[in-house]
Amino acid sequence: MPPALHSEIDAAAALLKKGGVVAFPTETVYGLGAEVSSPSAVARIFEIKKRPLDHPLIVHFADASRLSHWAREVPQQAWRLAECFWPGPLTLILPRSRHVPEKVTGGQDTVGLRVPDHPVALALLRELGPDRALAAPSANRFGHVSPTTAAHVREEFGDELDMVLDGGPCQVGLESTIVGFEGQTAVILRPGGIQLAALAEVLDGNVMLSQEAERSVRVPGALPSHYAPSTPLELLPADPLWARALELEAKGMRVAVMGWRRREHSLPRHHPENEPVVFSAMPEEPEEYARQLYATLRRFDRGHFDRLLVEKPPETAAWVAIADRLRRASSRTHPGANAVLRGEQSSSSLTREDENETIYGQTG
Repeated sequence: MPPALHSEIDAAAALLKKGGVVAFPTETVYGLGAEVSSPSAVARIFEIKKRPLDHPLIVHFADASRLSHWAREVPQQAWRLAECFWPGPLTLILPRSRHVPEKVTGGQDTVGLRVPDHPVALALLRELGPDRALAAPSANRFGHVSPTTAAHVREEFGDELDMVLDGGPCQVGLESTIVGFEGQTAVILRPGGIQLAALAEVLDGNVMLSQEAERSVRVPGALPSHYAPSTPLELLPADPLWARALELEAKGMRVAVMGWRRREHSLPRHHPENEPVVFSAMPEEPEEYARQLYATLRRFDRGHFDRLLVEKPPETAAWVAIADRLRRASSRTHPGANAVLRGEQSSSSLTREDENETIYGQTG
């Protein structure tokens, strides 16, 4: 890292030790960090994000060897996963130790723990010291699309934060895989940057994907509506998607389409951003799609479109996490959406008050 970045990391660590709130990069998305033992700083995270107090934060620390410092009990399966995937996009749900306050866990006796795989994040955590950690959700308003660049964070919060550490674009682009444990079985509570097959290989197949209705532990990003742009988003197979695009265009609405196959016969050749229907060709490989997903959603959200149509991803294991994020992004009822279909109101004309009612009311 360049010397200037080292100086910024030192400054960020000093702010955090004094009870500040700092946004920092990880390999998944940017996090909004507060030192775990600072009640006022942790409270500021919930206040800044407009996050419900019972929605837990993930504790980030620098070295897997410190797992037993933050967890009261660590099963052998958890150690095996930590040794294999840390640093990396894996969060382990374990009984919290006395070093983790209840405010961090949303009042639960369990805590999400992770060692991020990003040089800036690791340098910052090491600078804090071995007995300190960062409680950190994603650095965005609650329910919004997660940030994958420092510019996204600044766009979201302006000058509300004490500091934003810029570590470049995130390399994974989706949040971590969250894993809990039921007896000898690891349970995926949120799909993410590590796939089930990789976990199963390490644990001799003792892994399962949780059914949401059966969960007893609250985890980040598990609400029906989450990761949602302000623009109403519809998730459709290819043929209905393009029929829907043309239907909305005929009503005089501006539509953004994210998919793999463009329909040349029905759309302008070059697709400038001011056309009624704008198409974005998404990568065919799931890793690259994930890396670009949130940035693409944010770009279209800034474009004042009336509707965002997204082609459904393949129903294969490699696309599970992406499908999960898109399903949650499309599940929110948007104020005025029905009126838009009747030609009465554009989504871009919604008041901020209406938008917040949906983001913070519908998502809990």
